[in-house]
Parts: sequence; structure tokens; C-alpha cells
Amino acid sequence: MVFNTSYKNIDYTKESINLVGKAFSFLEKLKMGSVGSSRLVVSEFSPKLKPKNLDTIAVNYTNIELRPKGIIVHFTNRLERYSWIIPYYRLVIYNAQTFSIHANGNFIKCSKNKNYTNNKKFIEKMIDLKNAFLNLSYYDS
Repeated sequence: MVFNTSYKNIDYTKESINLVGKAFSFLEKLKMGSVGSSRLVVSEFSPKLKPKNLDTIAVNYTNIELRPKGIIVHFTNRLERYSWIIPYYRLVIYNAQTFSIHANGNFIKCSKNKNYTNNKKFIEKMIDLKNAFLNLSYYDS
């Protein structure tokens, strides 16, 4: 689900807690190291996810927030901020020529540039949390 979170949005708060859980506590954040990625450069949005009046001249950025049962992808367009809530059981990640996050038929593709290389450890942590939550031990090496 995508919500406009430019301003306080009660529906977003309720739905995010329902789908992906409350944010990690301060102690859990210290133990994990970080629960948010640094920004990634968006190269393409799926048609249903693309914000109205998308500013094609400006560079669009996204970042990822980890939650106990999923992730929240935050992205901006001009002065608007959007948040896409994705539970782990719907999250699919492709790492080809671009890094892309897919769920429910929607996607965000990110460029593989300097920002991506800075986030490699975070992406590995996200995949490990997904595997642990879904109990996918057969992916372990």
C-alpha cells in the first residue's frame, strides 16, 4: 500500500503497524546497527506506483526502513513524500542491471551507482531478516 506521508497520516500509522509491525525500539536499533538505508537513486517506477505529476527533471531518491515484519520504502516527488508498505511475505528483490524491489505487481528500480554500493550491507541485512522471519533456512549457505 502506498500512502502520502507528507503530513501526519493516521491511516498510514495504523496500516503500517498492522502489516509490518511497530518500529524497532532504541535498544534493538543499537544491536542491529541501522534500520534505515541511505538514499538510492530511482531509475523507474511501475505505472501504478508512479506519483501523479512526477517531476522527471529532478532526480528521485528512495530509502528503505526495516520493520519486524516487513519494510517501508519511502520516496519523494517535489515536496510530497510517499511511503510504500511491504510485508516480507510479499517482498521480492531482483539484483540484475538495476536493483529492484517488487510487491503486489508494483516495483521501484534503483540505479546501481555509488549509493547502491554504500547500501550493500544494508540490503544483505534486509534479506537476512526476511529469511529469518519467513523461516527460509534453505537459503542459508
